[in-house]
Amino acid sequence: MKKSTTLRGFSAYRLWTQLPRLEVSYLPDLLMFATGLALFYGVVTVGRTWFGPFTPQVEISRSPWMLPVYAGYSLLRITLAYVLSLIFTMVYGYIAAYNPRAERFMIPLLDVLQSIPVLSFLPGVMLAMVALFPGRQLGLEAGAILLIFTGQVWNMAFSFYASLKSIPKEMREAARIYRFSWWQRFIEMELPFSAIGLVWNSMMSVAGGWFFLMACEMFVLGARDFRLPGLGSYLQTAASAGDTRSILWGVATMIAVIVLLDQFVWRPVIAWAEKFKVEQVESTDAPRSWVLNLIQHSPGLAGIRKKTLTPLREKLMCHFARQHSTEEGEQLSTWKVWLLRALAVVLLLGVGYGVVNVIKDLRGLQASELRELGTGLGATFLRVNLALLIGAFWTIPAGVAIGFNPRLARIAQPLAQIAASVPATALFPVVLLLLIRVGGGLGLGSLVLLLLGTQWYILFNVIAGAMAIPTDLKECCNVFRLHGLERWKKLILPGIFPYLITGLVTASGGAWNASIVAEYFHFKGHIYTTPGLGATISQATDSGNFDLLLISTIVMAAMVVTVNRLVWRRLYALAETRFRLEM
Repeated sequence: MKKSTTLRGFSAYRLWTQLPRLEVSYLPDLLMFATGLALFYGVVTVGRTWFGPFTPQVEISRSPWMLPVYAGYSLLRITLAYVLSLIFTMVYGYIAAYNPRAERFMIPLLDVLQSIPVLSFLPGVMLAMVALFPGRQLGLEAGAILLIFTGQVWNMAFSFYASLKSIPKEMREAARIYRFSWWQRFIEMELPFSAIGLVWNSMMSVAGGWFFLMACEMFVLGARDFRLPGLGSYLQTAASAGDTRSILWGVATMIAVIVLLDQFVWRPVIAWAEKFKVEQVESTDAPRSWVLNLIQHSPGLAGIRKKTLTPLREKLMCHFARQHSTEEGEQLSTWKVWLLRALAVVLLLGVGYGVVNVIKDLRGLQASELRELGTGLGATFLRVNLALLIGAFWTIPAGVAIGFNPRLARIAQPLAQIAASVPATALFPVVLLLLIRVGGGLGLGSLVLLLLGTQWYILFNVIAGAMAIPTDLKECCNVFRLHGLERWKKLILPGIFPYLITGLVTASGGAWNASIVAEYFHFKGHIYTTPGLGATISQATDSGNFDLLLISTIVMAAMVVTVNRLVWRRLYALAETRFRLEM
């Protein structure tokens, strides 16, 4: 009996060895196929909801079992907003960098747009989207995506513009000698040179999207209450009810999503962007990603690239190269010149009409309201600059340490993303209670909230600048034994200076933007406020006072533009000339 059992076992083993085996090389293809099916199912499910009838005042459940669904909705909105931000960044930054006439208007306009708080965009965007898609849930969803877009795009646009302006002259001359078309310059020189800064600012933009998610998914326009299912509305509902347990569940879910994004998106992109670093000596400890290795060793994806992407890229290269050779030396036709002039006249008329209406609104303000605006402007100005100083004090050395040490970056990068992404307003109830106990109140709490929302812009840009410093320059400093203060003066500060200015500019605009949630806060049915321009804007939004909202926003934008013109633009010019990396 025992012998018979042994023979049957041996026969089963031989049969098992004859069965076809699943090769390990096809595992990436199976994973990609499964991921694609899951994404397709998610898109179909969301599409049914978005194109369905309009649902006013959606009930937000505080059950932890709803968190995966809410996380999926929020992640989709942030992803679509990021795609829009990337397209806008490429177009806007490219035109501003290469058209001096347009640059004089586009960069100040970018300063104005980044200084306008999300809540100031809210009335016009939401009413326009609801009117554009009447009776459909798509209107609210499109409005939320556009609002998230306004919290993501500006630092990306500034980063791409600054990178294009700091491309070494030798690279431009080489492109001119080889007669590159604009498409070849963009693909082979400009996009690779700006890749590292764009990647790290993209991470910061997505983190900013999470930060303002609560305001974008749950907002009030006078008596109208708009809610969308998502992590932001879940956290806002929990914070308004004082439900600490639900707040912790929501924050934990957000952290889990951020960690997954770090592993499956940002680490592969950072490792891929390392090849675009301008250096002659390759780093011995470059960033790595197991997901990128999986993608690179996928036979299915390699076949797709070979059959589709590679031929498409070659056709685009040939098309734009021929177009460049035929259009070389041609000047702008007369009808195009007149068309541009007509568009400029229409734009000026629109601006003039807006200015006249703003003056009418200003004349209707009372002296007490003007004094309130002046006092609020001064208070917010002091808080913003104090937050910038405190943030720069620790983010510059920390960012340099992370950028110079890839092993440290593997640990610190996801932690920084988590800290930058968690909405400070979700943690603010705990902070507020602690400050009330120690006697700080909202005056100190608003500064803490501003710091939590803006210091990451500086950190992520400093990390990108430190990572972009060529390895051969670091080795030269080691050969000449430059350490300590001399190393900071000769290598680190000049190397990170363009990125640092971009970080400070976007952090300044972000601080003004974050003041709308830092100076005016709902908690357990009570409103906590402190004097400031952000509190005025939030209060005007809650009460539906659009005239005061408009004037407050204009005052904030005027202050940000004035500071940018007097301080940041001069530092940008210094970065483009004295601290440009030349080969």
